[in-house]
Amino acid sequence: MPHQFSLSQDIRKPARRASGGIVASQSRRAAEIGAEVLAAGGDCVDAVVATTFALNVLEPWMSGVGGGGAMVLYRARDKRYEVIDYGMRAPASLRVEDYPITGQGAASDLFPWARVKDDRNLHGPGSIAVPGVVAGMEEAHRRHAKLPWKDLVAPAAKLAGEGLLVDWWTTLMIASCALDLRRYPASAEAFLKDGLPPNAQWGIKAETRLPQHKLQATLAHLAAAGPRDFYQGDLAASIAADIKRDGGSLSVEDLAAFRAHLREPLAIPYRGGKVFATPELTAGPTLAHALRLLQQKLKPQGAPDAAAYVEYAAALQSAYRERLQDMGDADGKRALGAEHLAPSCTTHFSVVDRHGNMAAVTQTLLSTFGSKYVTPTSGIAMNNGIMWFDPTPGTTNSLAPGKRCLTNYTPVIGETADGRRLAVGASGGRRILPAVTQLLSFVMDFGMDLDTAIHQPRIDASEGAIVIGDARLPAETRKTLSERFDYEEALVQTAPMKFACPSVVMRDGDSNFGATEIFQPWADAVAEA
Repeated sequence: MPHQFSLSQDIRKPARRASGGIVASQSRRAAEIGAEVLAAGGDCVDAVVATTFALNVLEPWMSGVGGGGAMVLYRARDKRYEVIDYGMRAPASLRVEDYPITGQGAASDLFPWARVKDDRNLHGPGSIAVPGVVAGMEEAHRRHAKLPWKDLVAPAAKLAGEGLLVDWWTTLMIASCALDLRRYPASAEAFLKDGLPPNAQWGIKAETRLPQHKLQATLAHLAAAGPRDFYQGDLAASIAADIKRDGGSLSVEDLAAFRAHLREPLAIPYRGGKVFATPELTAGPTLAHALRLLQQKLKPQGAPDAAAYVEYAAALQSAYRERLQDMGDADGKRALGAEHLAPSCTTHFSVVDRHGNMAAVTQTLLSTFGSKYVTPTSGIAMNNGIMWFDPTPGTTNSLAPGKRCLTNYTPVIGETADGRRLAVGASGGRRILPAVTQLLSFVMDFGMDLDTAIHQPRIDASEGAIVIGDARLPAETRKTLSERFDYEEALVQTAPMKFACPSVVMRDGDSNFGATEIFQPWADAVAEA
């Protein structure tokens, strides 16, 4: 791949070690909020709730209360693993006839669905699925939290009151969607200045912030009223009224009916340990396929060599081929997904507390800024989950009312043969699964500590026959991969990312560790003070 970047950079981001809890997140500021909750005596789940709402303010292009997700939890006292699934679903009031196919080819070169009139399934109120994040936090809080709900949401309301701080990363993310954000007045008001992306100031004491007063009021209300208000109270009525008025189908009935689901995780035996993954409409079952092949064929010795990377590529390609044979929310076909077909913007964070409770949490709006639609009254950036469905009738994944959205997120908790435990996941759409698979292997096959694992170069094998290799791989590995596969090479870079962006925590004895993707400019692992 042609590029113009320096070939002599050496980027490192050391793993954090602590006896107390750690939050590893794509946003350092959000991780700090979670770590403060741990320091105040909160459980791992308290930190999950606080970090989630902070990310809603700090990283609005990736996730938020207008999206969905899933988490894998480990409860140390009971030695129990569980999954809370709060994935999105199509509104029951959706009308398929409102999404006519134009016959003008594919929706884009990145997403293969037939084009729908006015791109109604890609952006705007018509692309919004029923959001699940608040319900997921409600269920987690109900089951395990120590601290009051209001105390966990309040820090996010305070952040919104400060406004969204603009730096070069903020500018880049907003600029990537400015054309569509301009279509919707509340979105332009929240994220643009004079209809254009904001720029950070050059002066050392100067700063640019985007006011988030509507979101501040919404979060303060949600803190006081509790999570059910999002689905059955004043906030639910406000959200549904805004979307209906602007032409979407999400109704108060859709919101009132939504619940998060407690599920048994997939327990995947691996190398004398186990990997606990999300089931059903996630990439967890595909991960199980890849790990089964690696256990059979990978012969770990020392550090990963050329043969190991060949086995990574072969296992991942095989897993994706199986995944793509069928997909969608239908009886007997709930283990497959279609998000591999398009990039997505997602956030992942992992938490471990001082008692060894752990969480791997992945949440998404689907596309960058989701639907690009911000609710005018409440200031919430909403998902575009309807884009997950094929608008062409007659397939397992065809658009239909009430249907569950497909996902590609893969939060997992791995338990090694020697008693270590790691919570891992990533953002990056179709690239999540390869990253999670390799990080698990680095630790469970090769015995790496977290610092070594997060700096180990990876490959990506999610684009059909193509294998993408990190340019930092040894020459022999790159040569072998190029002989065996349709091989391309990429530098690890911040945007557009060619590899996923993981956030990981590990428990080894009484010590906790945290690490994040070294090239993500905001990501960091933060220990409780």
